Amino acid sequence: MFRNVAELVELAQTQNCKISDVMIAQEMEFTGRSREEIIAQMDRNLRVMEEAVERGVTEEVKSHSGLTGGDAIRLQAYMKSGKSLTGEFVLDAVSKAIATNEVNAAMGTICATPTAGSAGVVPGVLFALKNKLHPTREQMIEFLFASGAFGFVVANNASISGAAGGCQAEVGSATGMAAAAIVEMAGGTPEQSAQAMAIALKNMLGLVCDPVAGLVEVPCVKRNAMGASNALVAADMALAGIESRIPCDEVIDAMYRIGQTMPTALKETAQGGLAATPTGRALEAKIFGIPLDKK
Repeated sequence: MFRNVAELVELAQTQNCKISDVMIAQEMEFTGRSREEIIAQMDRNLRVMEEAVERGVTEEVKSHSGLTGGDAIRLQAYMKSGKSLTGEFVLDAVSKAIATNEVNAAMGTICATPTAGSAGVVPGVLFALKNKLHPTREQMIEFLFASGAFGFVVANNASISGAAGGCQAEVGSATGMAAAAIVEMAGGTPEQSAQAMAIALKNMLGLVCDPVAGLVEVPCVKRNAMGASNALVAADMALAGIESRIPCDEVIDAMYRIGQTMPTALKETAQGGLAATPTGRALEAKIFGIPLDKK
């Protein structure tokens, strides 16, 4: 039904429907399943996200490596102290993004959106919006379909793989997906969703994938936090009527081309970036029990 963002927006406009409706219709066409079956599957995904967020903000989850864990709880406590500078809503989204990725790092169950390494952005934002906009369950499910529509375009025209395109392809894509879905839930137009995606993604271009010790923990968890905040700001900009000078599909293409020229050392190999710093190497040696002089 649609191959790029321009076609996605045009379909929503000509059919006078939401982005999420277009995505549901496409799923029905491709899978041959009923609308009810597709909605039920997404509802199950939503429950997985909900459980991950809840666990991350209430339990002191720790990864086996010891690199991550407990930051979501710390941020929730700080948020409730009344001393925050950015405000409770933004920090709530950030903490819930962190929570999801901490659960992932602790070998918990999460829903990849679009990948495990970037799984915190979409649910983090969604469950913060739940407390602010008070959406129905159906609207929360629509949020996931709207984000999925933009993720579908990225996956088919660029990449959502850190190994192929760097972290811009993972957290960057998740950030754009979340921004677009926020706009729809807040009552924006399909075109504004596309603008939000473009604004969010273009501010993540060039982001490398450099996991310390090759684990999806450092700096991955905190990048999801930044992705959540980026998505919220991009959505607000789009809802205010601000447009990206570079069309969304061209931003996605630029991301793909940047990923193609990015050195292998910066694409999930743990050979460069933060993974190659003295501290990064020392942490890797400690985790795997390798003397530093052997590295």
